[in-house]
Amino acid sequence: MSQHAAESPAPATPVSRSFASDNWSGAHPEVIEAIVAANAGHVPAYGGDPWTARFQEVARQHFGADAEAFPVFNGTGANVLALQAALPRWGAVICARTAHINTDEAGAPEKTGGLKLFGVDTPDGKLTPELVAREAWGFGSEHRSQPGAVSISQVTELGTVYTPEEIRDLADQAHELGMVLHVDGSRLANAAAHLGTSLGALTTEVGVDLLSLGGTKNGLLGAEAIVVLRPGAASGITFLRKIDLQLASKMRFISAQLVALYEGDLWQRSAARANALAQHLADGLRSIEASGALPGLRIAQPVESNAVFVELPADVAARAQTAFAFGAWPTQPGLYRLMCAFDTTPDDIDALLGVIAG
Repeated sequence: MSQHAAESPAPATPVSRSFASDNWSGAHPEVIEAIVAANAGHVPAYGGDPWTARFQEVARQHFGADAEAFPVFNGTGANVLALQAALPRWGAVICARTAHINTDEAGAPEKTGGLKLFGVDTPDGKLTPELVAREAWGFGSEHRSQPGAVSISQVTELGTVYTPEEIRDLADQAHELGMVLHVDGSRLANAAAHLGTSLGALTTEVGVDLLSLGGTKNGLLGAEAIVVLRPGAASGITFLRKIDLQLASKMRFISAQLVALYEGDLWQRSAARANALAQHLADGLRSIEASGALPGLRIAQPVESNAVFVELPADVAARAQTAFAFGAWPTQPGLYRLMCAFDTTPDDIDALLGVIAG
């Protein structure tokens, strides 16, 4: 359930590549170049710089003329700040029980944001209107935290992807109940690359109100953003960003990374490459499974992004972990998550498959 737990495998021999997490990868060379280019002269601090202004323009190109973007340091900060700005002090968030905000943010939504989380069990990490309805009740009761937001992860913690139609259904339900729909888009680029859509087609165009826009998992050195997609969906971010320790003084270096990723097609190229390599890995695992040479090997979730969830015999996993770092999924014995990144190579995949096949 916890991504951090999946990123904390048994010690492995140091290697140039890891399958533990796309967070383990370095920064994309084009991003480093953008940071270096921004490191010139003096510009106003706290977002009064040309790079932050340019990122606002880029965000509106992707998400519509009403979009308002707020660069932040990390994904947890983006999620907490977005939801805190959307809800009153008595508000609650409905999410999948496996959601990052529920399993891997050390209680930050509750402790920092002051929010109640209602987690819902799902078979594949994805909420549906029927699942949301299990917790969307008690409106007006002073004895229950008031459901005010639905938060979905795109891509989910189990590597699955919501279609635009599925998101629209959730948005319509949330709005009918007076709630907002928030997307934790730490891997939004991977979802768009998988579906062959624009970023806006998975957010603004299907009724999403708030977006945590990812970057670090797709080649940034350390930069994310909150994007308010519907005017009035959140308030006070300007003040809360400082309170929540997410306001960068030298913001140009945060914004320059986001511009480098989203101004052109780097977001798509990097995500599509990681997705394709995950498919290459899944195809290789299926070949091993079909051969019958390794009983107990089974791909456990649809491979729709850069994540492969596979069941492995314990001795096989232990052997593979001596060569490559990857982690066991903590809620299901025998299940392992293998993550590809923008800089994973086909040779890395083939080497891992060779170790697994024995």
